[in-house]
Amino acid sequence: MKAAWYERQGAAGDVLVLGEMEDAQPRAGEVRIRVAFSGVNPGDIKKREDSFHVGCRIHGSFRTAIVRASLMRLAKECRGEWIGRRVWCYGAQSYRPFGTAAEYTVVRSQQVVQILDHVPLEQGACLGIPA
Repeated sequence: MKAAWYERQGAAGDVLVLGEMEDAQPRAGEVRIRVAFSGVNPGDIKKREDSFHVGCRIHGSFRTAIVRASLMRLAKECRGEWIGRRVWCYGAQSYRPFGTAAEYTVVRSQQVVQILDHVPLEQGACLGIPA
């Protein structure tokens, strides 16, 4: 999948990499989401700059996405009710190395919220801290 990430901290222009990486796959209790838009959390910038001295691999914690049946994968025990819905998720980068600056992301099913049809996905990407 296409993704943006960094392997060292620093200024965005110096450390961000655009490229291909292995597709995100769900584990028990998780869902796989196709990312349409990704908002930038101020914490993402601080992590990239190494303000917290912890680092991450993919830039982007919050975003909105369209979940499509042809691209969506659910862990066995998750119900298929999310397939085809417009959604926003949170915590994609919390306590894990990956975030939402990629074609796909994986989160726990409890971290997925439906976005109503009249809300533009670009605005949905700004929900949470990026707003």
